[in-house]
Amino acid sequence: MTDTGNAAAAPAAAVRVRGLWKTFGEQVAVSGIDLDLPAGRFIGLVGPNGAGKTTTLSMITGLLRPDAGTVEIVGRDVWRDPVDVKSRIGVLPEGLRLFERLTGRELLSYLGRLRGIPAAEVERRADQLLDVLDLAGAQNKLIVDYSTGMRKKIGLAAALLHNPEVLFLDEPFEGVDPVSAQIIRGVLERYTASGATVVFSSHVMELVESLCDWVAVLATGRIRAHGPLAEVRGEADSLQSAFLELVGARAGGGADDRLDWLGGDRAR
Repeated sequence: MTDTGNAAAAPAAAVRVRGLWKTFGEQVAVSGIDLDLPAGRFIGLVGPNGAGKTTTLSMITGLLRPDAGTVEIVGRDVWRDPVDVKSRIGVLPEGLRLFERLTGRELLSYLGRLRGIPAAEVERRADQLLDVLDLAGAQNKLIVDYSTGMRKKIGLAAALLHNPEVLFLDEPFEGVDPVSAQIIRGVLERYTASGATVVFSSHVMELVESLCDWVAVLATGRIRAHGPLAEVRGEADSLQSAFLELVGARAGGGADDRLDWLGGDRAR
């Protein structure tokens, strides 16, 4: 279930990871990952909770320094040339923290100017992003008063404002209502159709299967499989089934008969 394509025919790598390690005390979070993520694809980094997805993405995007290993994004070393790399990527991290006393419009204007985009162009892009993401009506509202879905959408707008080559999203649909999720999905599909690369982490296999065309499975800090979605899924009837097999989980959930009291006589 790993990527078995001919190396000469493989697409260019948007992200190249070699020997990536991270420990926290005695806990090994990421254990020597080697991985090439192809350019121009919608890529899912999937794994159970605690698999190391957030730690891996944080190191790849320069938010967390690895103990060992190298990361290149579009051919640039993340840790040797961080300014250039960060001008080429967009990041929507988990637990997104925003300038909550700014309005949505003010946030985009501020971030656009920080990135050196001319003011008129910032406003043009902000207008379009706010409209497409259904935030135009809330653009003058303080972010502190935004709902979870609105926060995810303004965070996505901020990550896309400078038109990055690679977009990294950590659980972008977590806590998002179905309407906002559909809007976010549409924007991401349009973005990848332009030739850009999206890398997003999730533990929801159905979502990954419906969105992604390339997948890497991570468990206990190691890559268990990677490649086009169809190859990783293999003969399984779904990505969920293949995933459970890859990470060594039991399809029944592992409860066995140890919860024999659950649902029984509550009078006792």
